Amino acid sequence: MALIDAPDRETGDAAAAPPPGLGELFVAFAKMSLAGFGGVLVWARQAIVDRHRWMTAEEFNETFALCHFLPGPNIVNLSVVFGSRFRGIPGAIVAFAGLLGPPVLIVTVLAVLYARYGEIEVLRRVLAGVSCAAIGLLLAVVFKMLVPLLRRREPVALALFAGVFVAVGVLRLPMPWVLAAAVPLSIGASFMLRRRAA
Repeated sequence: MALIDAPDRETGDAAAAPPPGLGELFVAFAKMSLAGFGGVLVWARQAIVDRHRWMTAEEFNETFALCHFLPGPNIVNLSVVFGSRFRGIPGAIVAFAGLLGPPVLIVTVLAVLYARYGEIEVLRRVLAGVSCAAIGLLLAVVFKMLVPLLRRREPVALALFAGVFVAVGVLRLPMPWVLAAAVPLSIGASFMLRRRAA
């Protein structure tokens, strides 16, 4: 699969590609959205980091982390933040349109078809298989995003990661409360680590 075979930029040593133009932004995000069965994050990371080399793995993780703290779907936030980073407001609009335009058209057609034929047993089995593949892709990209954090071997960052995972994933605490505690702790820890490194 291209997700595994593509060269990686975990350390950021490879030469960065030139910034994308508006047309390139639209096409790239449209391809991500059309490939993103079960979630676009997998394909967004592959395209931005591995294929086009527009960001390093760490830059992508930092940008995606920012998008978690903004209201709205994370991947939509990523398209707006990424587009505006390279091409300003027009870039944000174009990346957003590329991400949402094609799926909206396809889902509208599929909704009409599903309303008519959704009770067919074969269709239900196909959808169950697609959902399993989507979970596998999501786990693969989570692991790839975790690698730069593990390579730095910063115990504070790993402790914060583990704490948030346990709080939300295991203890089922409300995400807003966990983020309200984790964000200031993360910012403070990052500030102290940079001061110590300087």
